[in-house]
Amino acid sequence: MIGGKDHSISGGVETMSLERRELFSESVRAGTRTYFFDVKESSEGSKYLVISESRKLGDTKERSRVMVFEEDILSFAEGLRKAVDFMVKKPG
Repeated sequence: MIGGKDHSISGGVETMSLERRELFSESVRAGTRTYFFDVKESSEGSKYLVISESRKLGDTKERSRVMVFEEDILSFAEGLRKAVDFMVKKPG
């Protein structure tokens, strides 16, 4: 344990494992894909959004994740809103 946090070495890469508390969770099913929107809080009290995509590929499942930290959430939301507006309003 370093500085109150658990550290582990995996494949030569050091990773930090923070205690996380889930504050909010929403899932959206879309065909073979499921999207998850989870707001979590670290043991240090900072909030972050985890957007995950889970999809079936034959007999296996593949999962992708994006983490957006609290200090970036408004600019992320603005960029997402612009992309959604473009897709909804533009033909083709």
